[in-house]
Amino acid sequence: MEMNSIHNAKEDENDNLIPRYNVLKFNFSDEEKLILEELRENLIDLAISEKMSSFNEELILKDIIRFLENRLQNRFDYDYKENLARNMLKELIGYGELSALIEDDNLEEIMVIGINKPVFVYHRKYGMMETDLFFEDEGKITNIIDSIARETNRRIDQQSPILDARLSNGSRVNATIPPLSANGPTITIRKFKKDPLTIVDLIRYNTLNTEMASFLWLCVDGLGVKPANIIVSGGTSSGKTTLLNALSIFINPKERIITIEDTLELQIPHNHIIRMEARTVNIENQGEITIEDLVKNALRQRPDRIIVGEVRGNEAITLFTALNTGHSGFGTLHANNSRETITRLTNAPMNVPKIMISSIDFIIMEKRIYISDGISYRRITEIAEVTGMEEGTIQLSKLFQWDSERDEFKNLTIVSKTLEEMANLKGVHISKLNEEWKKRQVVLNYLVKNNISSQKDISKILETYYLNPDYVLNKIGVGLD
Repeated sequence: MEMNSIHNAKEDENDNLIPRYNVLKFNFSDEEKLILEELRENLIDLAISEKMSSFNEELILKDIIRFLENRLQNRFDYDYKENLARNMLKELIGYGELSALIEDDNLEEIMVIGINKPVFVYHRKYGMMETDLFFEDEGKITNIIDSIARETNRRIDQQSPILDARLSNGSRVNATIPPLSANGPTITIRKFKKDPLTIVDLIRYNTLNTEMASFLWLCVDGLGVKPANIIVSGGTSSGKTTLLNALSIFINPKERIITIEDTLELQIPHNHIIRMEARTVNIENQGEITIEDLVKNALRQRPDRIIVGEVRGNEAITLFTALNTGHSGFGTLHANNSRETITRLTNAPMNVPKIMISSIDFIIMEKRIYISDGISYRRITEIAEVTGMEEGTIQLSKLFQWDSERDEFKNLTIVSKTLEEMANLKGVHISKLNEEWKKRQVVLNYLVKNNISSQKDISKILETYYLNPDYVLNKIGVGLD
């Protein structure tokens, strides 16, 4: 048994175009490989006979240790056998050589593209990286896929050669097998940070600025009279879910939230929340529950806020019907700009009637920008307000826009229809809301300056602000006029 050292992700000394990522490797001896295969066969037989979709890891670990003590006898000490057993357990019911990558919180994506090809990863700091991990045996990749399928009670075979699943840590997995993928089985794992990025993190990364964030805070909260309905739109991996998650911290703690997703990704820091996940067909091709089913069911659960992870089909009409009858909601959608977002909503397969689109207050566009060395960053490119409909055309007004040349944000706001409606419902002049906007910007500036970025700390300060804004402003050293 040999153990190679692991190195932090870093650029190769030869300045290759794609940096190298060295993986922690556990190499079994020939004898250990034979033992591992024997254990694998016994475990598969047990899974089939017991119809098991999950395993008690501690019990299996103890069984493996006893098995090794009988097989290896006194040739190695107990610590050696226990370490060997733990690595065999990873191979059997874990993710084998991918385990070290899955455990690395710095990685966004893990990509197995077939046999005799390097595994690629997308690093949060260094971008696309090529690892020193190769799968020479197709069976090793298949074993990992089978382990994931078993864990998630999914099916993958010649009749169903595509697997979509979610790992216990929340990561999304897509896998394919030959002949669908010509170069061998493939695995794509999209990982999410254990501690999700907050609104303060996004401001520090310049995804948006405090002026925009404080405006959205005011609108998401709605001062208790008009919480805004928002669609976050953008391309694949542009950060839509991360932004939606970050904005959700502005929802008043008194509200009841229901989230609906294909795969659970949102990690909303809220006490009163129900998380719903769609379900695909099981091994017997039964039991499917769609996003639309869950949206319809959510309306019977008295939600204050409905959040749909991704709007893309028939559920759009159900969601917009809810928004038009007084419910508040968020959602994400794939599109390249705010006008295209409207076009996608009003055409197949969503087919939302144009008259219903006015229930949206804002469309927030986010984009992932790649630079020459393969690194990327994310920016909110525009915040557009839906202002109504004229002659059959939905009217949009840009409030904020990203200047790509200067990498800064421009406030184009002359007047916001949403703020005007909020002021009318609250019975105050619009100037009062502009003052409140500035106060909230002061609070966010304080959080950013003092690097207060955890969900727990931000939530505590925001809750205190809802109770007594003057107290919070005085505590952070801002005098009130």
